[in-house]
Amino acid sequence: MTHYYSEKQTSPLRLCKIKSALMGKVLEFYSGSGVFSKKKVDNGTRVLVENCIVKDGWKVLDLGCGYGVVGIVIAKMFPKTTVLMVDVNKRALKLVKMNLELNNIENAEVKYSNIYSAVKEKFNTIIVNPPMAAGRKLCFRIIEEAKEHIEKDGLLQLIAKHRKGGKMLGEKMLEVFGNMEEKAKSGGYRLYISKN
Repeated sequence: MTHYYSEKQTSPLRLCKIKSALMGKVLEFYSGSGVFSKKKVDNGTRVLVENCIVKDGWKVLDLGCGYGVVGIVIAKMFPKTTVLMVDVNKRALKLVKMNLELNNIENAEVKYSNIYSAVKEKFNTIIVNPPMAAGRKLCFRIIEEAKEHIEKDGLLQLIAKHRKGGKMLGEKMLEVFGNMEEKAKSGGYRLYISKN
């Protein structure tokens, strides 16, 4: 059984194109079978994109990028940022490459990485919609290992459903970073932010 957080997808790729209005711009994305929220941009991603803190010129890591919505919107809205998009799902990475081209994005790159395995540099912010379905242990690792990949005063920004494990992740962020703020609440989702 493969999941959207599995490295290889066994189902045939059924490609589709979706449209979504994000940060006041209508964007198109290729999506398909074997990736997270393939038919539309999910609400968690929407709340994350609309409320995350990014300054033009920052280095941004979109961790577990899926087919690339968060990283592409940030790269488009903040042309001086550099965005690294990573995922373990090889099919998702293929879609990201298509979506970078589709949206004429030149300030973002995509790389295969099992969590931080291929991430060598530090970022002003790490933005993540963690794979809750993959379990608590993996989500905790994302938070714990983020610390060494964030610049001083940089941010970890994580979106989750508060009542479906988000509260626990927010508490973990507080434990690891010594601070945590809930920046946005919408439709059960909360955006948790910790400063390094």
